[in-house]
Amino acid sequence: MASTSRDPSPPYPSAARISDSPCFPQYSASLKCLEEHSSERSKCQEHFDVYKECKKKEREARLERNKKRSFFS
Repeated sequence: MASTSRDPSPPYPSAARISDSPCFPQYSASLKCLEEHSSERSKCQEHFDVYKECKKKEREARLERNKKRSFFS
């Protein structure tokens, strides 16, 4: 009979949790702002912009790392 235990690790290394992201503090600040302002998004726009910029930089850094590892460059 086959074992039914499951591997707790994500199926792909890139499937990281948000809490592992360098942008987690900005993400948390955005959510906290929404909670404090009863989900009134307009009052939290600055937090969203900071988080969006962080994610953009994170993505650019990841693309640059991947570019250096490419077999085709």
